[in-house]
This record gives sequence, C-alpha cells and structure tokens, in this order.
Amino acid sequence: MTKNINEVQHYPADAKEEKQIHEWFTYHSPKGDQQDRYVILRDQARELAFTIQRIVPQCADRSAAIRKLRECIMTANAAIACNE
Repeated sequence: MTKNINEVQHYPADAKEEKQIHEWFTYHSPKGDQQDRYVILRDQARELAFTIQRIVPQCADRSAAIRKLRECIMTANAAIACNE
C-alpha cells in the first residue's frame, strides 16, 4: 500500500519559498490594464505560432517551438499577475 504524505520523508521548509509557492498557486484576478496586456501577448504569440507553422517543416522541433511559445506566454502572463 502506498504511504500517505505524513508517512514519507519531509525536507525543511523555507519561508521565502513557501510564500512564492502560495503566490504561484493562487488565482490573481486581472486589475488595471492587465487583461489588455494578456490579450496583446496572446495575439502576438498566435501570429508567431502561425508564422512558425507556415515556414518551418512539420517535425518534432516545430511542435516544440510552438509548445515553448505557449509556455513563454503563460510565463509572461504569470509575471504580470504575480508581480504587480
């Protein structure tokens, strides 16, 4: 039987890291012009994704490029949400 979380080894918690984790996994409703900036980032990324789709051969690297672009925009949005 699999152990539960209280039965396995734990590592010391760092207060700064705990605060950061709490911030990352908390919903941040858009304020000010954040929603507009999210839209701008998504629109620009969509255009680049279509450009990649049109001029890069279909292969694993093309898929990775588009996936990483999506990750890039998600991280940029998180930077806006979590740091303002």
